[in-house]
Amino acid sequence: MPVKGLLAKKIGTTEFFREDGEAVCVTAVLAGPCTVTQVKTAETDGYDGVQLGFEEVRNLDNPQKGHLSKAGDKLFRYLREVEAEEIDGVEVGQEIDTSIFEVGERVDATGLTKGRGFQGGVKRHGFHGGPKTHGQSDRHRAPGSIGAGSSPGHVIKGMRMAGHMGDARRTIRNLEVVLADTDRNILFIRGAVPGAHNSLLVIRKSR
Repeated sequence: MPVKGLLAKKIGTTEFFREDGEAVCVTAVLAGPCTVTQVKTAETDGYDGVQLGFEEVRNLDNPQKGHLSKAGDKLFRYLREVEAEEIDGVEVGQEIDTSIFEVGERVDATGLTKGRGFQGGVKRHGFHGGPKTHGQSDRHRAPGSIGAGSSPGHVIKGMRMAGHMGDARRTIRNLEVVLADTDRNILFIRGAVPGAHNSLLVIRKSR
């Protein structure tokens, strides 16, 4: 299959036993089926790619309906682009499922990490905090000094401090496909993937 990826939803983690009895921790993801909603070519767009639609919805606004009209009567909540080795055999409206992946194949999983809100330096960056003795009763989780002296006289940009944590795009690379259930469109991937339950993932073949 020329398309090299699928949109998926994270189901959760479980344990999988191989034939030799080895127990491995896997993440189950609902991968597809996805519908090709647009084919991009080097002549018209400057590059080759395929836009996929995932998770049907009942209604969308008119611009989105117009964009999806060529793919049939289905409306999709998510639209994402994935790479394609060649686009000659790919058509708008075509369905793609987990059959593009094989057991033992390596994939990359991209998603948004769990949002943690505003967190301090100890949780966000692993700081150990200040001493609990010598009269410092309120410095247990304080970040410590952040200044840079009289020169340059301001806090340097990029200083690790308290702030918003999580909800960032992350890619975990080179994960192993342990099992591909094509009947239920479920992939079992060894290891952890970013995001909470039911969060959107893009599963691509590793380069």
